[in-house]
Amino acid sequence: MREDHSSSPVLRLTSGSQDANNETVHVVSRKALVEFSRTRPRAAEPLDNWYRRARRATWNSLAEVRTDYPHADLVGQCIVFNVGGNKYRLIVKIKFPKKTIFIRFVLTHEEYNKGGWRNDCIA
Repeated sequence: MREDHSSSPVLRLTSGSQDANNETVHVVSRKALVEFSRTRPRAAEPLDNWYRRARRATWNSLAEVRTDYPHADLVGQCIVFNVGGNKYRLIVKIKFPKKTIFIRFVLTHEEYNKGGWRNDCIA
């Protein structure tokens, strides 16, 4: 049975608008953002902002990602976003032609520095 989280303000990660071609980017899986925000409520708003922007993005390359997120870094096959004033790291894999973003990790700055996530990106 699915849980209804609609009454919790921390879990209200909204979907974004559509781009000019009436398409949206598919983000897999939003659940990772929700779960991270559940234990770190201050992360909810910046993650929601990232999610909404990513859903309506028309990115075709890292260069285009950097027009919205100048500090996004490529690490192996992953793109690392600094979220929430550099407090959190969102690590994703983007399949540009398929308009799909795979969320791999949502980490605090401290968790990110431990580097355990790198194996998934370098392999």
